[in-house]
Formats: sequence, C-alpha cells, structure tokens
Amino acid sequence: MARRPTVNADSPQLGFELAATTAQVRYLCGVDEAGRGPLAGPVYAAAVVLDPARPIEGLADSKILTARRREVLFDQIRERALGWHIAQASVEEIDTINILHATMLAMQRAVHGLADAGLAPDLVQVDGNRCPQVRFPVEAIVKGDAKVQAISAASILAKVARDRELLELHAAYPQYGFDAHAGYGTPQHLAALTEFGATPHHRRSFAPVRNAIALGRIAPAAGASRPASPELLS
Repeated sequence: MARRPTVNADSPQLGFELAATTAQVRYLCGVDEAGRGPLAGPVYAAAVVLDPARPIEGLADSKILTARRREVLFDQIRERALGWHIAQASVEEIDTINILHATMLAMQRAVHGLADAGLAPDLVQVDGNRCPQVRFPVEAIVKGDAKVQAISAASILAKVARDRELLELHAAYPQYGFDAHAGYGTPQHLAALTEFGATPHHRRSFAPVRNAIALGRIAPAAGASRPASPELLS
C-alpha cells in the first residue's frame, strides 16, 4: 500500500526522537517488520514518514497495543502520514533465502515503494540491529519501535496488515486456528500441524514444519492458491 504524499518542502520534519546529528532531517522514514517468528505466512514490513503538522496520539510498539487500538491507529496513520508503504516477502522467498534475508527484502521493498510513490527520505531508521540495503542513509535503532514515533507507526501498519492476511488464511484453513495464534508456534498450532499436516502457506524451512513434512503430513491446498504479492498497493 502506498500513499502519494503532499509535502511542504520548506517545513523540516521536527519533533521526533532523533540523534543530535540528525535533528534537522526533513523526512525521517521509520521502518519495522511483523512476522519473523511464525511458522506460516509472509513476513511484512512498513515504511512511514509522519507529518508533524498532523500528530497521532498513542503511537507505540504494536505489540503492546490491543488489536482494536492498532486498527484505529492503522487508519489514522494512513490518513495523516506524509507517506507510507507496506510490503512483504513471501513464504517461498523465506524458504529460499531464509527469514533474516527475507525480512530485509520486505523492508527494502517498503522503503523503495515509499520513495517510488514520490517521497524520498533523508534518513531511514529501522527497528533492531540490522539494516536493509536501501538507496538512502539508514541506521538501526534497537527497540526503535518504542523510541521513534515513525518506527512505531511502521510497526502498527505491518502488524495489522499481516494479521488481516492471517485471518484470510484462517477462513481457508479454520482447523489450524490462525485467527488465534497468527501463525506462531503455539501448542494449538503444533498440534494442528501434527494432525492435519503443513499447508502451502507454512514455512518449510522452519523445523516444526519441516518435521511434519518429513513424517508425510502435508495438507491439501484449500482452493486455488493466491499469487504472491510483495507490494501491497492501495
């Protein structure tokens, strides 16, 4: 998803938690991911440049917010931000290049999608301790989703987008309980893998899924498989 921004070139972006050397950054892009740990589904990433003239109350690490609050903030971020983009890396990409590289790929797609929509950031700040390869200055901020508002906003967009996809997966495979665990390796999910096998949406490079497949536990596809969609356009 991307929004073509309307920006005021004479108004630097201030009011965010920036290092002293970056205090005059005009367009700070926050980036975060959702879905590195689950056994199923794509990994998502979002890039957001907030508008200091349209503040959003209550931005925080998406993991500490309720689902209802995330949904409210999801809409506010998309409405008020100068620009945003949500992207993903598919299960096939995760299994081919591993989850770390797939996460970096999703982040790269999010940042470049934002830039391609018309808003090139001066600085990209990424939650964590690793940076994707992007064509802009970039730095990693440990626990950035709790320190930098733009990263908090990105974490919310990525989390809500991924949760919505897992609800679609639940509709296709209700016996797995994707609506409850969102693909994480809970006892409920592991038991479903043992009983029903791995779906086409499970990450075969992850040990519990790999073990289920080794035992011949493979679930039939639920209807036609959906095409991979690394770029989520509005």
